[in-house]
Amino acid sequence: MIEPVAALIGGLAGAILGSFLATLILRWPQGRSVMRGRSACDGCGRTLGARDLVPLFSAMMQRGRCRSCGAAIDPLHGRVEAGCAVIGALALGAMPNLGGIGWAVFGWLLLTLAVLDWRHFWLPDALTLPLAFLGFTIGLWATDVTLVDRAIGAAAGYGALLAIALGYRAVRGRDGLGLGDAKLLGALGAWMGWQALPFILLIASVTGLLVMLMTGLVKAAGAKVPLGTFLALAAVPAWIIVQRIM
Repeated sequence: MIEPVAALIGGLAGAILGSFLATLILRWPQGRSVMRGRSACDGCGRTLGARDLVPLFSAMMQRGRCRSCGAAIDPLHGRVEAGCAVIGALALGAMPNLGGIGWAVFGWLLLTLAVLDWRHFWLPDALTLPLAFLGFTIGLWATDVTLVDRAIGAAAGYGALLAIALGYRAVRGRDGLGLGDAKLLGALGAWMGWQALPFILLIASVTGLLVMLMTGLVKAAGAKVPLGTFLALAAVPAWIIVQRIM
């Protein structure tokens, strides 16, 4: 059952936070500060007012363009805001307690990491390491996993992909797997325990292969694959499978 009031609160919180996370995704890889200065149009530089910053609503009312110069607003803003709103609503609506807050934070961080890796092949430590830490703290209320299983999951997740990365480098003489992927899988292990790791890897691998086949990337020599994106997408389905089995 979904608790409607809690779902509404979670959705509103997610939309507001999503506005910040979308800005972070756009600015951070460019070396631009997210915390300093007021929000401004990327086209004309006009400082945005309160009515320009209402998540989802402002962009729809302005038909996706700046009121001053008419420059298109990056649709990433609306997509991340909507995604965070859905995550918050589902998490808090299903678990209107500290566990729901944990799931919401987990989902918001995974969404941010998934988009960053998809766009820039980048999984920053400033997000993956806090995600791992939260798995040992607020994650205790979100997922019913023992502390020992979390510790094993974190070590096994990081160690498995680290070994693959080092082995590939030794054989091919170049990097084939980023350590950000290893840290992300370790963080997922801290949330879900070692039992979920095989399913996360399986779902991520199959999903990644299907996406590559559909986009034609599998035929491109030296094509990069954002494994972190697929690991993030596989986390919740893998958790559901583990819960069903156990």
